[in-house]
Amino acid sequence: AHAQGVREAPRRILKASGVEVLEPKEWEICCGSAGTYNLFQPEIAEVLGRRKAENLQATQPELVVTGNIGCLTQIQAYLDKSIPILHTAELLEMLYIGRHPGETDGGGDAL
Repeated sequence: AHAQGVREAPRRILKASGVEVLEPKEWEICCGSAGTYNLFQPEIAEVLGRRKAENLQATQPELVVTGNIGCLTQIQAYLDKSIPILHTAELLEMLYIGRHPGETDGGGDAL
């Protein structure tokens, strides 16, 4: 995610959609996934993943949003399970259709 350099556009879109964007301490530090890094360096990846999750939790967010599926999976492993984590596109879809994270679609599937 860091190598792509996509940082400001997602934040601007979320803010324009009415989302309060909180920046965690050390936001720029990798979560430890980095493609296959977590497979080849699992111990270091775990340290980074835990550190990222702790920094995110310290902001006391309602939810965590990331635009990278590798980051989502890595952070989710260490994040408090009471905090939902979504892909940016998932949150934007929810906002578009007027649903709040955690609601269900009527069939029991969380949105």
